[in-house]
Amino acid sequence: MIITDLLENNARQYPEDVALVEINPAAKETRRLTWRDYELVEPSLRAPYYRREITWRVFDEKANRFANALTARGIGKGDKVAILLMNCIEWLPIYFGILKTGALAVPLNFRYAADEITYCLNLSEADALVFGPEFIGRVEEIADTISRGRLLIYAGTGCPSFAEDYAEMTAECSGVYRTPHLTEDDDAAIYFSSGTTGFPKAILHTHRALLHACRVEQNHHSQTRDDVFLCIPPLYHTGAKMHWFGSLLSCSKAVILKGTSPETILRAASEEKCTIVWLLVPWAQDILAALDSGALKLSDYNLDQWRLMHIGAQPVPQSLIKRWKAYFPHHDYDTNYGLSESIGPGAVHLGVENIHKVGAIGKPGFGWEAKITDPEGNTVPRGEVGELCLRGPGVMKCYYNDEKATAATLRDGWLCSGDMAMEDEDGFIFLVDRKKDVIITGGENLYPVQIEDFLSGFDKIKDVAVIGLPDARLGEIAAAVIELKEGVSCTEEEVMEFCQSLPRYKRPRKIIFADVPRNPTGKIEKPKLRRIYGGEGLVAAQNKA
Repeated sequence: MIITDLLENNARQYPEDVALVEINPAAKETRRLTWRDYELVEPSLRAPYYRREITWRVFDEKANRFANALTARGIGKGDKVAILLMNCIEWLPIYFGILKTGALAVPLNFRYAADEITYCLNLSEADALVFGPEFIGRVEEIADTISRGRLLIYAGTGCPSFAEDYAEMTAECSGVYRTPHLTEDDDAAIYFSSGTTGFPKAILHTHRALLHACRVEQNHHSQTRDDVFLCIPPLYHTGAKMHWFGSLLSCSKAVILKGTSPETILRAASEEKCTIVWLLVPWAQDILAALDSGALKLSDYNLDQWRLMHIGAQPVPQSLIKRWKAYFPHHDYDTNYGLSESIGPGAVHLGVENIHKVGAIGKPGFGWEAKITDPEGNTVPRGEVGELCLRGPGVMKCYYNDEKATAATLRDGWLCSGDMAMEDEDGFIFLVDRKKDVIITGGENLYPVQIEDFLSGFDKIKDVAVIGLPDARLGEIAAAVIELKEGVSCTEEEVMEFCQSLPRYKRPRKIIFADVPRNPTGKIEKPKLRRIYGGEGLVAAQNKA
């Protein structure tokens, strides 16, 4: 079995059940959409509320039409098709249309600049690019270069002259498609690393990895056909898509929400009767802040059906979950850990029954193994810090076209994560920090995540990032970049007073009050902070060591 079989089974067994809903609260007017025949526009008394939905039958038909269109243009098994789209209802049918041909899907980060788009297309050897209206300017800038031997397909209105129109090329195609023989060992997708230390790496995954991601998510969160998943993070990333894979396996509805404001999230959960919501830490913090201030009232929403809130992509402050449970005592809570190299979330997970261990990322997930090792690859004793390594069906095949990086990351079937972790006496794994983010001050190792977790307990702090800055005497010192809650004032002295319960060597030596930048998957952009505050040269020197 491969993952496209799941879509076809759903379309066959429950053809008229709703599969996907797209909500765009920010839309100001009805606009021509690629799939006009399935557009639903629902004005609201409170704000514009544009909504589209498709059934499992239509989902599969759209995927088949695109597969036929690609096949007609010579795209087939082993070829590669890149996707550069904002979240929309077209995203997943396009993805599955690519997989049905036997080609590899290559999702691209929607924040990529033109030179990064070119780099990723060339590194992945993409034969085609599907892009949306938000990217016309960036693609036009490089069109002469990237169109040589490559098909450019535009999904939107007002197709530019240098691309083919997605709607036109699929309009006359059959809604039936016969997938060539594919096995779980065939290549399926190329995802890109976050690119926090230069241009991103291309991560090659097989159909086995995609299918395992479905099984992991459904096993961890017990989705049934009655569940409704609210999907907010970007679909180009393994995190959002692999959480949605639980909906695919259980044949349940998912809502793609364009917008991250607290009111938008609660309203979507209420009106679409969402039962599972995956949040990033900043969004959860914003919801709590809005409830604390009275800007939002839970009584305005119908949220009784919401059963599970889970967070991934970054360590979760214990104080956040304590505050969340005060507002939502009936919620199950889970957190997930994974990498794009491990096909996204679930390689380690806390488990809804283990809320007493909030702060841990958990234990090895369904079908996964984990170990924590020293630099020589030996497993360290419990309680000691080492590098977290993973093994399972979701481990990447390789870094595409990068043998050196592959050899450094895959060792005897184990994926070396680059994350420092420790295991407690009960077997729960705690993430300590990124290997290259460790701060060495006066010979002592400081793990920024531990300091960030401590500072997040200060009620005036909304977000915090700890980075290393150069110091003539100690080599480097810990600097805390602190984003305060709206309308709150705080001094450096107050922060340092709060830190008195930390061991002296762990206390930040410098306090910077500023916004904390995060990428679309919620990870702190520490390279950006180092560039701003002068730590970039230090990190480069460490990386060369």
